[in-house]
Amino acid sequence: MKLPRIECRDCGRSIAAGPVAGRLTKGRLWRHDPPGRRHYKDGALVSCPGSLAIVDLPQPAQQLELLELDDPRLETVPLF
Repeated sequence: MKLPRIECRDCGRSIAAGPVAGRLTKGRLWRHDPPGRRHYKDGALVSCPGSLAIVDLPQPAQQLELLELDDPRLETVPLF
């Protein structure tokens, strides 16, 4: 599944946003480093302050379409 990319409010990078459970129009930015900075001088990793922020997704999820019972795309398969 390809995740939508959202611009981080803090660093401006385009970051993937995964869905948030129970909130179809919201996503959470993936953890990312600020541009040009991978770790502190002592070796500790650095995350952008915008990492894991909840953002609006560009396209809301859509309800699946149910087929009618007489639709020819539905085929019956014998169970026994």
